[in-house]
Amino acid sequence: MRNQLICLALMLCALHSASGLYFHISETERKCFIEEVPDETTVIVNYKVELYDPRSNGFMPSSPGIGMHVEVRDSDDKVILSRVYSSQGRISFTSHTPGEHVICMYSNSTAWFNGAQLRVHLDIQVGEHAIDYANVAQKEKLTELQLRIRQLLDQVQQITKEQNYQRYREERFRHTSESTNSRVLWWSLAQTVVLVCMGFWQMRHLKSFFEAKKLV
Repeated sequence: MRNQLICLALMLCALHSASGLYFHISETERKCFIEEVPDETTVIVNYKVELYDPRSNGFMPSSPGIGMHVEVRDSDDKVILSRVYSSQGRISFTSHTPGEHVICMYSNSTAWFNGAQLRVHLDIQVGEHAIDYANVAQKEKLTELQLRIRQLLDQVQQITKEQNYQRYREERFRHTSESTNSRVLWWSLAQTVVLVCMGFWQMRHLKSFFEAKKLV
C-alpha cells in the first residue's frame, strides 16, 4: 500500500510539470518540438516573441507586424493546426490520437527585421495543467474544497490517460518486436534454403566434372 501511494505521488508530481523555455530563431529558420500526448488531451502553448535590438544589445518586444506561423502534426503526420499568430499569444488544440505531436514554429516575415534574431519564449502545458481553475471556480461558483476535488478528479483522469498511453506504447513495441523476430526467422530460413541449394548444385557440378574427366 505504501509503495502504491509513493508511485501515485510521483506520478502526480510528474503531471504538475510544464515545459517552459526560450530559443533564438532567424527569419528563415524553423524550430520544431516533440510532445508525447495521450488521446483526447488538451494542449496549450503560450509564447511571446522578442526582437533583438543592437542599440541596447538586448531583446525588446517585437513590432506588431512580426508574427509566428504555427503548425501542429499528430502521430500520423496529419496537420491538425496550421495558422499565423501575432507576436504574442496562446495556442490550444486537443489530441485525437495518442503519440508524438510535433509543434513547429517559424516567422511569418522575411524582411521585417533584416536578418536580426528573434527570441521566442515558449511554455507548453498538457492535460489538467491547461485548465484555468480560477476561471472554472468563478464560472461554476465552486468552493475551495469543491475546486480541490475537481482538480484531483482531473489529475486522476489524466493519470488514467497516461496509463492507457503507456499500454498503447507497450503494445506497439511488442508488435514491432514480434514482427522483427518473425522477419529474422524467415530470413534465416531463406539463408538456410539458399545454402542447401548451393551445396546441392556444387555437388552436382563436381560430380559432372569428375565424370567428364573420367575420374569416377
